[in-house]
Amino acid sequence: MLNQFGSILVFSLVGAGFIFASMLASRLVRPHVPFREKLLTYECGEIPSEGGRINFNIRFYLIALAFIIFDVEIALMFPVAAVYRGWIEKGSGLLALWEIGVFVFILLLGLVYLWVKKDLQWVPRVGHEERVSGLAIVSKASRI
Repeated sequence: MLNQFGSILVFSLVGAGFIFASMLASRLVRPHVPFREKLLTYECGEIPSEGGRINFNIRFYLIALAFIIFDVEIALMFPVAAVYRGWIEKGSGLLALWEIGVFVFILLLGLVYLWVKKDLQWVPRVGHEERVSGLAIVSKASRI
């Protein structure tokens, strides 16, 4: 058994050595000509118009995170669907159906939660009171 771990250690050391040797060889062979254009952020051959750090809408991250969560949970349902017929033949089909129903119910609760919190709307709707008060503030500021 120790021999098996030894071969894994040797394989890891040879891999790390290959990476180190490749990086060292590329550093020795490549030309080193630094100039300002090489240090700029690459934007498809265009001159950068602003800094490398820009703010993204936080709703993008919320929707992407919700998509990944639901996507992984749906992917977990495929193996269950593949073996469901075997469970029915063994006589535990009703229990499996109950487990699938609980799983789908938990998914549905997550979707309802996101819907109620309005995290699925890309552009949040502004209430009538906020719009009226915002217009009143703008009209007062324009008079001054």
